Amino acid sequence: MKLLILDRDGVINQDSDAYIKSVEEWVPIPGSITAIADLSKAGWTVAVATNQSGIARGYYSLATLDAMHQRLRDLVVAQGGEVGLIVYCPHGPAEGCACRKPRPGMLETIAAHYATHLDGVWFVGDSLGDLQAAQATGAQPVLVKTGKGINTLGKPLPAGTLIFEDLASVAQSLIHH
Repeated sequence: MKLLILDRDGVINQDSDAYIKSVEEWVPIPGSITAIADLSKAGWTVAVATNQSGIARGYYSLATLDAMHQRLRDLVVAQGGEVGLIVYCPHGPAEGCACRKPRPGMLETIAAHYATHLDGVWFVGDSLGDLQAAQATGAQPVLVKTGKGINTLGKPLPAGTLIFEDLASVAQSLIHH
């Protein structure tokens, strides 16, 4: 199975320090929806692992989060692709859960769902926590320069981290490799 795991905010859609609190605020990064659809059409399973502490903070409801993810699915389907499993961590940073990145829980959930291992599977993110979660599971850390990616470039990155401009360039590399 060709599995690719993506972070959401800053990779698929625009990020905000004020949180993405509504479907209206959920705005795709140019090229990201096409990239997911193209990967899907090329035989890739594209899953999503996203920290969503705005739920714990009371900024938006699970129904709103589900509506955002349905919007993502609808946009990708409209371009002939499909989004696989979407997992999220609804907890705040101080709750000590096993799922909040940089902990590996969400990636392990995706691996169990697809009955596969994560060795070498690309996990695309824009933050150090994303890269550390990838490293903790044996996945390949991949950094995009969208979202918080440029700031993350200034930090010590896990060994072997791959760096791309955006999700569209990741898709091109995987599809034409």
